[in-house]
Amino acid sequence: MLTFRDTFSRRDFLTVGSLAGLTLPMLLAAKAQGAQTGRNLTTGKSVIFLMMHGGPSQIETFDPKPNAPSNNRSATGQARTAIPGVTFGGTFPRLAARADKVAVVRNYHVENGNHDIKPMVSPYSLSANLGSLYSRVVGTLSPNGMPTNVALFPNSVDARGPGPRSNFGNFMSTGSLGASYSPFVPGAGGQMQQNMTLNVARDRVDDRRALLAQIDTLRRNIDASGGIGAVDRFHEQAFDVILSGVARAFDLSREDPRLVAAYDTQYHERWNDWTHKNNRNNYLAHARTLGKQLLLARRLCQAGAGFVLVNTEFVWDMHQDQNNLGVTEGMDLVGTPFDHAVSAFIDDVEARGLSDQILLVATGEMGRTPQLQPNGGRNHWGRLAPLFLYGGGITHGQVIGQSNANGGEPASDPQRIPNLISTIMHTLFNIGEVRLVSGLPTDVNRVITETRPIPGLFA
Repeated sequence: MLTFRDTFSRRDFLTVGSLAGLTLPMLLAAKAQGAQTGRNLTTGKSVIFLMMHGGPSQIETFDPKPNAPSNNRSATGQARTAIPGVTFGGTFPRLAARADKVAVVRNYHVENGNHDIKPMVSPYSLSANLGSLYSRVVGTLSPNGMPTNVALFPNSVDARGPGPRSNFGNFMSTGSLGASYSPFVPGAGGQMQQNMTLNVARDRVDDRRALLAQIDTLRRNIDASGGIGAVDRFHEQAFDVILSGVARAFDLSREDPRLVAAYDTQYHERWNDWTHKNNRNNYLAHARTLGKQLLLARRLCQAGAGFVLVNTEFVWDMHQDQNNLGVTEGMDLVGTPFDHAVSAFIDDVEARGLSDQILLVATGEMGRTPQLQPNGGRNHWGRLAPLFLYGGGITHGQVIGQSNANGGEPASDPQRIPNLISTIMHTLFNIGEVRLVSGLPTDVNRVITETRPIPGLFA
């Protein structure tokens, strides 16, 4: 939500256009650099990457193995889906009812069973957030001033929630691309509001000519003192970030309250008995915020963002120990909000006719062991992980690939992280056009163009 103060300073003007702590000239220079690569590079679609951080179980989510032995099959039972013969884990009844609109991949193999952020980091020498790679090609701002690369954490919608963590990897890493391509990270009551503050009295905001006249005066003062030439070139666009629908897209109070309520995952009193774990605050944040994070992500995509990370914080680590719940209690506390929020997102996107325009990808950094621990948890497992996709023009209502009998390995033709990244790139870019662009770093071009997408997703 925008805030307003009564004074207007040169320093604050340069802060207005700042995203992720960068100066206005840096950002707009980066945008100009990206824009030089051409206008036909993108499909016009957006990607929301829902990171199920902590390592979700493939068995309790989308591959329940109902005929496997009791210490192997889903501890939460199964839910019959809208696809004949296909079941999801028992905590996902809403998603099961919408299975004809989604695709799940049951032969998705990740590199290892380590806690990290590997599914959303570009390979080779880049080591950059996938959204930063996108911004490197198209620029940091869309034509209407929306950041092209945004990262949402629980505190983006609830000041009580945690922000980004870095002990398992830096979600904001730009690697060799440079800091100009950092994702925009809004924080409820924090940096986003500070960066999007306009220091002009509220009753003057609607008077565009008066505002621009004041900017012109500021510009002349800066020029007279040998100031920053970028203000001349880009002040109109910088203030469009504030005055157009861009800032409003971040403000959920402008949304229909009935829709906010439909997304709201709430917090169930029955979970109180399970929040004695050291991970309690993250469990609470996940339950309170995931729906609103997804609603905000949809709004941002509709307003021009190309890549939006939604991080659930570290709640899918279901070992059953002093920090974490086992899979039965964990899937109730973590999976129930996920089922509600993602289903609400699907319904919302379908109702708006945006299902071909926004791709939702949901996965974690690894999966879980096929065998349950005696205490009801599952350990780290890198040979198979759950992968869920909706929208973006993919062929929906299908299961791609199969796991073996105990749900621990791909039965054949494993799909890997590069295939997932390629699926995302094919959603965002016209690959043939990217191949013709000169001046892109070699590794950027390789990430976008070299690897095949997951087969069967695109008709």
